Amino acid sequence: MATLPASAQPRREPEQAFIENRQLDNLRPLTRRLGLPAAIRFGWLLGPFLLLVFWAAGSATGFIDSRQLPAPWVAVTTGYELIEQGRLQNHLLVSTVRAGQGLFFGVVLGVVLALLSGLSLTGGYVIDGLVQIKRAVPALALIPFFILWFGIGEYMKVMVILLGVFTPIYIHTHNALRGIDLRYVELAETLRLSYWQFIRQVVLPGAMPGFFLGLRFAVMGAWLGLVVVEQINATDGIGYMINLARNYAQADVMLVGLVLYALLGLASDCAVRLLERRSLAWRKTLAQ
Repeated sequence: MATLPASAQPRREPEQAFIENRQLDNLRPLTRRLGLPAAIRFGWLLGPFLLLVFWAAGSATGFIDSRQLPAPWVAVTTGYELIEQGRLQNHLLVSTVRAGQGLFFGVVLGVVLALLSGLSLTGGYVIDGLVQIKRAVPALALIPFFILWFGIGEYMKVMVILLGVFTPIYIHTHNALRGIDLRYVELAETLRLSYWQFIRQVVLPGAMPGFFLGLRFAVMGAWLGLVVVEQINATDGIGYMINLARNYAQADVMLVGLVLYALLGLASDCAVRLLERRSLAWRKTLAQ
């Protein structure tokens, strides 16, 4: 069978890039006409920056009582002292490992359940109702039972974090799967795609936006769960450091712990945003 010479073969990548650029060029005049401002790089940091400015100004002018909330520079100096003593690094490492374990297993569980429920009617009937029941029961209410079942060690702590992670992953991934346009399914049938081709080319791209939205909630859920579990029979971790400082009325150390939680949450959300932007580069939105 004769083949076309290399010069005559279609070049898909340049054509695809040309189409994407034309679509983006068509979108920009539309946003200008509607009065929508262009996206600013790292613009999402404006809110935290303004909060820091207000906090510093309030502390400097005496509007914020230092006995109730120490100044931001106090948190910096105290944090530096804790680093010199070697305490902050150890607590940070332990907390990061706990949150990371709960996040990993929670994401895996949420994705698996979402796929089983979203791609199978029987799976949806069985799984979705159970997850909705779990949503109605606060995770904090289950901690006494978790202590009874798993003890008060690390396993219980990871399980509590997992419980706060898998629910948003499941909900948003499941909704994205259920929201896939039926025309894509019909097109896959017309093209006679195999089941795994259908999963790879239709299901996964359709579920990714919902997955990343759920992941942003899940990351915050991991840190919130960490705050709770590190108050229960912990001997290390950021929460333990805060709890110990509370017993000795060390407001500056408590503030360092809270600021560290906030920075970890902000950094992890930034990482998810970046991963989402890279993974969904094919999707052009008003935010890009």
